Amino acid sequence: MTVPVMRVARPTDDLEALKGFYVEGLDFQVLSSFEDHDGFSGLILGHPGQPYHLEFTTCAHEPAGRAPSRDHLLAFYLPDREAWAAAVERMRTAGFEPVASFNPWWDRAGLTFEDPDGYRVVLWNGAWPG
Repeated sequence: MTVPVMRVARPTDDLEALKGFYVEGLDFQVLSSFEDHDGFSGLILGHPGQPYHLEFTTCAHEPAGRAPSRDHLLAFYLPDREAWAAAVERMRTAGFEPVASFNPWWDRAGLTFEDPDGYRVVLWNGAWPG
């Protein structure tokens, strides 16, 4: 059975700033990009062979604005302590420092980082319980 691919798409006003956060900080790769498709340009980020992508688009005629709240986030579960610590160090080396989570649950075993648009990413040191 083929595993479906999930793509999370959202707008931004600054593709280059997001590229730094997700590629340099979170170690995503640019899988594809496009320019001026009916006024939209974008980046598709992910990891080859993984069933998820992030797509960021910018629109030439409408601003995206910032995240509507501090609770808009993605959570990545990293069960291996060394892999988690390396991911946190990569974020810090790329110039991104942790912020306090809006929901204190995420601070129990994780660290939260805010991207240039105000959306947040949690690096959770633990396995998904499912």
